[in-house]
Amino acid sequence: MYPEQIIIEPLITEKAVGGKAASRYAFKVHTRATKIEIAQAVAKLFKVKVMAVNTSNVRPKRRVMGKSIGRTSRSKKAYVTLAPGQKIEELEV
Repeated sequence: MYPEQIIIEPLITEKAVGGKAASRYAFKVHTRATKIEIAQAVAKLFKVKVMAVNTSNVRPKRRVMGKSIGRTSRSKKAYVTLAPGQKIEELEV
């Protein structure tokens, strides 16, 4: 997979924004991407040094709208820790 296919979008949540002070960023990633592929993709796209990658699979949740019942899509999140002193300028608010 190409780096553009692995990293889908950055996550802007309260937990993700709180981790930016410690050089920790959250991304929504491709469900079949491994930790090594995620680290290489972040390093190549944002030109930073990655120290650690933690991932979590998000299970689909049931949603009811009126009479119809559906599910949200499953996804994968990656929490990427950068080397001390580094940050991703494109994601700073």
